[in-house]
Amino acid sequence: MKINFGSDWTFTKDSTSLHWEKITIPHTAQIEPLVVNNQWQGDCWYQKQFDVEKIENEKIFLNFEGVMHEAWVWINGKLVIHHQGGYLPFTIDATDWVKEKDNTIIVKVNNEDNPQIPPGKTLKTLDFNYYGGIYRNVYLIKTNTVYITDAVHTNQVNGGGILVHFDEISPEKASGFIKVHVKNESNEPKNVKLDITFSNPNHTSTFTSKEVVIGSNAEESIVTLLEIKHPELWGIEQPNLYDVEVKVLSEKSVLDRQTLKTGIRKAALKNDGFYLNDEKLFINGTNRHQEYPYIGYALSDEANYRDAVKIKNAGFDFVRLSHYPQTEAFLNACDEVGLLVMNCISGWQFVGDEKFIENSYQEIRDFSRRDRNHPSIIFWEVSLNESDMKAAYMQKANEILRTELPYVPIYTAGWIDNPNYDLFIPARQHSKAPDYWNNYENNNRKIFIAEYGDWEYYAQNAGFNQTTFANLKEEERTSRQLRSFGEKRLLQQAFNYQEAFNSNLKGKHTIGQANWLMFDYNRGYADDIESSGISDIFRIPKFAHYFYQSQRSPSVKLKNNLVSGPMVYIANYWNEKSSLDVTVFSNCEEVALYLNEVLIAKQKPLRNTFSEKLPHPPFVFTIPSFQKGNLRAEGIINGKKVTEHWVKSPESATAIQLVIDESNVKINPNHQDVVFVYAKIVDDNGTLVPDANHEISFSLEGAQAELIGQNPIAAEAGIATILLRTKQLKKPLQLKAQHSSLKAATLVLK
Repeated sequence: MKINFGSDWTFTKDSTSLHWEKITIPHTAQIEPLVVNNQWQGDCWYQKQFDVEKIENEKIFLNFEGVMHEAWVWINGKLVIHHQGGYLPFTIDATDWVKEKDNTIIVKVNNEDNPQIPPGKTLKTLDFNYYGGIYRNVYLIKTNTVYITDAVHTNQVNGGGILVHFDEISPEKASGFIKVHVKNESNEPKNVKLDITFSNPNHTSTFTSKEVVIGSNAEESIVTLLEIKHPELWGIEQPNLYDVEVKVLSEKSVLDRQTLKTGIRKAALKNDGFYLNDEKLFINGTNRHQEYPYIGYALSDEANYRDAVKIKNAGFDFVRLSHYPQTEAFLNACDEVGLLVMNCISGWQFVGDEKFIENSYQEIRDFSRRDRNHPSIIFWEVSLNESDMKAAYMQKANEILRTELPYVPIYTAGWIDNPNYDLFIPARQHSKAPDYWNNYENNNRKIFIAEYGDWEYYAQNAGFNQTTFANLKEEERTSRQLRSFGEKRLLQQAFNYQEAFNSNLKGKHTIGQANWLMFDYNRGYADDIESSGISDIFRIPKFAHYFYQSQRSPSVKLKNNLVSGPMVYIANYWNEKSSLDVTVFSNCEEVALYLNEVLIAKQKPLRNTFSEKLPHPPFVFTIPSFQKGNLRAEGIINGKKVTEHWVKSPESATAIQLVIDESNVKINPNHQDVVFVYAKIVDDNGTLVPDANHEISFSLEGAQAELIGQNPIAAEAGIATILLRTKQLKKPLQLKAQHSSLKAATLVLK
């Protein structure tokens, strides 16, 4: 039994206080402002009183998915663990410490600078924040005294828990094994065997292990060979998954049962590139930080899933987890939506002492054990990002991963060009010239551009298009553009990404790329939001989002309401300030543009020095003069219209529209969830007014939720945003957004 243990906690920053705040986990130690500078750091305390039905021959564990970044846990007055590391789980065997009634658990949490805990760097010099608190789920787990262990808790090389691996994969069959670690803490030996089921909607395969005798207080890793006929492979367009159920049987009694999801797929680095399921693939991806505004890392599982949906909908098939291990919920979402993953350890421009190094090594062990069954993970970044790693560290880091996962192919990645790593992952800004990586040659070694499109433009050293840049102000050239900065600068951001993307495609040994980055975020040392995201910190798309969306083939048809197929998007507000050179992003063969239903032109995409390698270059139409009204673009394939998009000149702002961003994932009715609420300022026609900056006030009726964030808040580019955090959505909630000069909006959530 795995029971959510997140409710009915209390919290304080002062352990001597008589009044502790009632909270639910996941929880952040402090609600921060929108722009985080001087982020809170220190000690905080969590406490919970609980009962637990304690049956003879039963084990009780407490599993913490993530606590930032140092934790001390007491159960009924006994210190049972001191854990260091904020991004990976730890488990407590609480069997001997809990009783049936009146238990108390106390957790002290500290997130102060600590050079021995990766990433190690001080917040005032770090490029991201580590927000305090018990910010991921906590579970109470009950098992028999004969049970399947937890892989991280067991701390056993290439063992613990359940490990699934397929090493021979073809359309006809997939062959491999499943290794299950079973522990017997009863007072007598047990004859056990495993009943194993792999199932999906179309097929079920069952396997039975050999019977083994596990002595009292002993353990055994039971390996069972697998062969699945005509496997349905996991891929970026068809992310087929198998439900795996493992039962531990003794004399026909089920002593323990665990389930997981996994997929069967082939990933291979070859002389001519990267292959997924025997098909060559140039990987198009992005980077992601796991923070939300205000609440930092304390996202719900559903909120993490929504981020994966947004990344997939933006046209990406890959995400690099910069620069630390991220939550299991996000990895599960990547498995389900078809996102390839580069899994990363904690690191950014820092190497600490021997204790730091040992903690980093342990992080490699822990994340390999936690994450090894995810089909989405194709690369393991056992590298301290942009840090001066020594040769001994790189060798040992790779040895640890290869000992934990001694299989072919398991690929490691590092930012230093070192032969210990299977894949070299430089950023564009690390180059000596704009086309440096295109001409890279080191014994046919493959590279993946792990970051591009931001720093080289921010530092004004891109070197690609300086002639065109000559007419731009310095702040207009950069890729760091807030949505409020306007059409011209958002178009420049999109062009910067286009230009670098196009250049990356020229690299003989480049197998893929990840732009910097998907969502705007806060940095520990900065007085502003890092705004090179193709969506803002509230997950609202910028023009660059649609550029990337246009690079996916129109023939791709994704399931589960994910965005795919033919698309066209007019990157223009079409008001008096708009450019008369209208950029249209599309994956269609031709685009026809109409102004007030009069054809301006029907064109092919614009191929030039900055787009000749792109799968789908943008279209640029020149309109002689501005006329208020409608711009409509038709996407055409094989001479037929297949999609369209239109924009309308905005009139004066008159009203508010309220939208809840669920991104294919409904609000969890049973547990805490968090969603963005968007108040769109529109005119009488329902058209967004992109220069509206009214201060919008949000209000809420219903005790099952709360609003988090600046309130009232000024709209940015016509949209004001606040966070809604629900507890248990059992009764309707009423949201309201208003401004004195606008028609208010009301939305009822059920």
